[in-house]
Amino acid sequence: MSGPDAEVVEVTGVVRLGQFLKLAGAVDTGGQAREALVAGDVTVNGEPEERRGRQLADGDVVGLGGGTWTVRVTG
Repeated sequence: MSGPDAEVVEVTGVVRLGQFLKLAGAVDTGGQAREALVAGDVTVNGEPEERRGRQLADGDVVGLGGGTWTVRVTG
């Protein structure tokens, strides 16, 4: 599902959406992640997502502000 422009971000174990947005560099702080989620600016696999605590799985594609990141779970 990842497109040619999606950056792959490797994570170890369980990662939640708010954490992932910071790891990917999409936002700088948890507050910015919360604001983006509440505004409806974040998508997971093409669908709008508002839950900061959503657990992401290997291969999920997260979008925000024209950027896309693919989750790659290692370990």
